[in-house]
Amino acid sequence: MSVQYKVGHRLILLATLVLFSSLRLLAEDWPCWRGPRGDGSSLETSIPVVWDGESGKNIRWRVKLPASGHSSPVVAGDRVYITGCIEATKERCLLALDRATGRMIWQQTVVQSPLETRHKLNSYASGTPAVADGVIYVSFLVVDGSEVPAPNVGTPRPVTPGRILVAAFDKQGRKLWAVETGEFTSVHGFCTSPVVYEDSVIVNGDHDGASYVTALDRRTGKTLWKTMREHRTRSYCTPIIRRVRGADQMVLTGSKRVVSLNPQNGQLNWLVEGPTEQFVSSMVYDGSHFFLTAGFPTHHVMAIRPDGQGDVTDTHVVWHSEEAKCYVPSPVLCDRRLYVADDRGTASCFDTATGERLWRERLGNHFSGSLVATANMVLFTADNGQTTVIRSGLDFDVVSENQLGEFTYSSPALSDGTIFIRGEEHLFAIAVADAGD
Repeated sequence: MSVQYKVGHRLILLATLVLFSSLRLLAEDWPCWRGPRGDGSSLETSIPVVWDGESGKNIRWRVKLPASGHSSPVVAGDRVYITGCIEATKERCLLALDRATGRMIWQQTVVQSPLETRHKLNSYASGTPAVADGVIYVSFLVVDGSEVPAPNVGTPRPVTPGRILVAAFDKQGRKLWAVETGEFTSVHGFCTSPVVYEDSVIVNGDHDGASYVTALDRRTGKTLWKTMREHRTRSYCTPIIRRVRGADQMVLTGSKRVVSLNPQNGQLNWLVEGPTEQFVSSMVYDGSHFFLTAGFPTHHVMAIRPDGQGDVTDTHVVWHSEEAKCYVPSPVLCDRRLYVADDRGTASCFDTATGERLWRERLGNHFSGSLVATANMVLFTADNGQTTVIRSGLDFDVVSENQLGEFTYSSPALSDGTIFIRGEEHLFAIAVADAGD
């Protein structure tokens, strides 16, 4: 064997290893609500853009779930985790499935509790798990079945008050700890997705009562800090944590305002009053501004500069639009543009610098799930199971329209070339078929 051949062979092998490593770096886990960055963004470069649930085109697997809910799947290593409720037995469960085949690995009951009152578009298992270092964190509402008059409603009705339960499980399905963090009352039901930050797991407890945001020790569940919320109003927002000017900020809407808290101790950095009463969607950040969509009873899209202190309502709102009526779905950023799904089935694209709406189009019947995006494509998944793939740009450019074959109220997860979507009855893994399939 010649020296030239040996050197050339080694160079080819090295280049192949570098290329393989680079591709693997782009193959991320999707370990929590809205993915590895908590904002619906994905580094994936080879996700499928065409599929059909009825014919099975590019459906890698589809499995019937034994527990219902609207929580989204999360992906960590070789596992997919998802929560659900077995309504007949009133069990709230955590499920672990094999990501390659959809095979059920284990199913554990987190808590058994009477079913709470809820909005017709909510479920008994709407909080998405979070996974870190092989530990899975979940949250549910525990009620005793008693009823009280619902607070903060126009039409009098009963509601089941309860307490938030947060629990941790290991990869084998063994419960590590479970703690109740505080009371919770909302006529719309419960939905809180835990957020892992350093050695803590953070939970938003906004509700129509003594609202709070709290951080628990990841190892024990012990309370590290608890910040009370002034306006005591229900909202369902998962915080987003970003590094801003050398310090971490945890930003979330809810309780009639936007706040930035220090995630290490819960202390306030800044706040913006309003712009409405109730919020559901999570915020996003482009390195310069935080963007929100909200809410009820009025609807807003807003950009906020995060370098202030105290009340910055009159000084740090960069732009404010009321052109999109988005309440539940969280927006996504892609290629310097903000994409928004209107609950009632329309999509809008905003210029992040100016707030100008670049286009608005109808894409579905209704949106509950939040948006996800790659470097140049945005996925809008409507309640009727249609996912419209849009190519990012100044103009409205549809790549494909894809049918799941059943309704869906959760958000997609993107990991290693696969899209995971929870339907009303099944969990789907969508991936481009191999040549030999």
